[in-house]
Amino acid sequence: MNELNILLLFTLFFSVIIHEVAHGLTALWQGDDTAEKAGRLTLNPIPHIDLFGTIILPLIFFLSGSSLFLAWAKPVPYNPHNLKNKKWGEAMVALAGPVSNFLLMFVFIGLFYALKNTANNFVLHFFYLAGFLNLFLGFFNLLPVVPLDGSKILFAFLPKSVSIKVRNFLEANYLYIFIIFIIIILNTNFLFFWAESIYSLFW
Repeated sequence: MNELNILLLFTLFFSVIIHEVAHGLTALWQGDDTAEKAGRLTLNPIPHIDLFGTIILPLIFFLSGSSLFLAWAKPVPYNPHNLKNKKWGEAMVALAGPVSNFLLMFVFIGLFYALKNTANNFVLHFFYLAGFLNLFLGFFNLLPVVPLDGSKILFAFLPKSVSIKVRNFLEANYLYIFIIFIIIILNTNFLFFWAESIYSLFW
């Protein structure tokens, strides 16, 4: 693993942690302090580590040289019944994670343009890839597949009677659906293609 991949691996690691903290902070803003009481509103990585999703899986992707990169931290707990906004509260908590990744993307793009006349090519290349990594993470999490954030956003837009039925079905079968979904992603470039197309607009 070269130096660039190591830096990107650490960037991925902390990006998914910031993603989860954003969920917890939004839940707190909406009146639920479950994440705060659980000690999850911190950038200390230890409480957020999911052995497989945060460490093993990213290492597998980077060591394999794959252009795809997936990772997740331990989900931040929250109680939807405590949220002030009963209709949109859960969707807002879900959306906060991807939004944090998009904001990180703009931070790295800003650093690239701010330092492009002074930094060396290695640093600039890192900023470019770190920005794309966060765009991909945000884009991936917005897909309406349980347990991704996009599913909770989808439920908020559906009529309540339909939402309950769809949610019950997806959550009862989420493991099988998610595995099939990951296999599709691994064998196609559709998600990478769309993320790359969007990212090209900033350059």
